[in-house]
Amino acid sequence: MSELAEWESFYVIIGSAAGALIGLQFVVITLIADRPSQYAAEAGRAFATPTIVHFTVTLVLSALVRVPWHSTGPFRLLVFGTGIGGVAYLVAVLRRMKQQRAYQPVFEDWLFHLLFPLAAYLTFVVAATLLATHQRDGLLVVAAAILLLLLVGIHNAWDAASYHVLVRRKPDDRGVDPAQPD
Repeated sequence: MSELAEWESFYVIIGSAAGALIGLQFVVITLIADRPSQYAAEAGRAFATPTIVHFTVTLVLSALVRVPWHSTGPFRLLVFGTGIGGVAYLVAVLRRMKQQRAYQPVFEDWLFHLLFPLAAYLTFVVAATLLATHQRDGLLVVAAAILLLLLVGIHNAWDAASYHVLVRRKPDDRGVDPAQPD
């Protein structure tokens, strides 16, 4: 698939970014681990785990696109399976978002944790279909979906980190919020 050679730099950058961001998510989770709320595990499954899943999909597809495939068939199947698997996973995310009791999701949460990822995973299904007949267009659509998942992950990681730092800040031993001026 000579078409893929033109995408090498794009996928090296995207894959590297996804890998680095997965590592940073682990650092953030470790830093806030000393302040778990009563329902932290529920919220983690609803909000943090999907972010890692999206980064991982981005990383894995970025690596798979660089495999020296002899035809688009196996890659198409992987992209299609990723799309269908992602949609199925989002059904579980929806259930977890509704069931968790740590946080009341707002419109932005529904948009970035459900609707944008759904658009990306459905785009993978479309891309797999396109790859069969329009390789160049299909690869462009795969790239767009991967980039969308990366951007969603970045947004969600930042949103979670800033929420824990700015909203759930732990007061010091005297009960004083360090963010409040004296």
